[in-house]
Amino acid sequence: MSFPFCAKRKRVVVNATIRFNVFFMKKVLVTKFCSKLLFFVYIMKTPILNFWLFLIALTAACQSPKKSVDINSSNPATENTLLWKISGNGLEKASYLFGTIHLMCSEDALLSDSLIQAIKNTDEVYLEVDMDNLFEMMSALSKMKMKNDTTLADLLSEDDYETVRAYFEEKGGLLPFTVIEKYKPFLAASTMLEGSLPCEQNVAMEQLIMEQATTNRKKINGLETMNYQMSLFDSIPYKVQAELLVKYIKSGDDDDELKQYDELVRAYKSQDLNKLEELTRRSDMGIANFEEVLLYNRNRNWVKKLNTLLKEGSFTIAVGAGHLPGENGVISLLRKAGFTVTPVKNEVVKKVVI
Repeated sequence: MSFPFCAKRKRVVVNATIRFNVFFMKKVLVTKFCSKLLFFVYIMKTPILNFWLFLIALTAACQSPKKSVDINSSNPATENTLLWKISGNGLEKASYLFGTIHLMCSEDALLSDSLIQAIKNTDEVYLEVDMDNLFEMMSALSKMKMKNDTTLADLLSEDDYETVRAYFEEKGGLLPFTVIEKYKPFLAASTMLEGSLPCEQNVAMEQLIMEQATTNRKKINGLETMNYQMSLFDSIPYKVQAELLVKYIKSGDDDDELKQYDELVRAYKSQDLNKLEELTRRSDMGIANFEEVLLYNRNRNWVKKLNTLLKEGSFTIAVGAGHLPGENGVISLLRKAGFTVTPVKNEVVKKVVI
């Protein structure tokens, strides 16, 4: 005996389940797509792509590497660590500052117990931008394109345009060249970044921090918006960006890039901010003129915001490690604002599974 009501109810449940699964899968796919496509927003300027893929986190003036000192030293800025405690200046509870590397091989991307504890003990987590905001990520996609329907063909000679086209089509990537050529040149090759790393799987440190924040039910926020970061690339002439892109492609050396990338990862893993600063300044290929808008002004904006925010609660703040050192770095600016910023031991121990 059939029961029409039950059959109808069953169809409704099945259809609702299908719609939910489709919605969930779409959200997962879009999130993965956006995460890969927008990694350039977070990526540190490293020698692996030599001069501009990582210019969002350009560092301050080059300094000679310094030896590590004890955490109680009178000059704590020389301590080799990526994790810093922010206190003083009337704060009731300490906050923490951590330097990330925005894309690295997954086997090298680990969080220390100290950082995990900092996330647990603070009220909220702040990244450069809110990577957990899917709608903001989607909105930022439209800002990747150059204004006025400009393409690389409008900016380059026929020979240089062909060089760039051949490079992208040979390398392959997330998007076809017909789409990429409409992007701001400093962003275009970011779609190639993931395949350039010498590992099968890679991850952003921010992803691991977000996982810890979610596990501990901590709200995730951004110091600035993705749309703002996109707008930074409109302040640099598109033609200049395109010419630097050509210069990079013509001078490319895959073996040398891998060696330089390994050197960068070693410096990051040893938590030597001075060494990282030295490496990122090794060959700026002409973008030093844009440091004010791409780095220093952003650092000042963050510290201005933190000056108010830190007095309202406790936070774990994670930004590209290149933003931390130097006279115009976040550590120095926080100290100038009256805060006490001291190094925290940040030992990362790989756990062996037996």
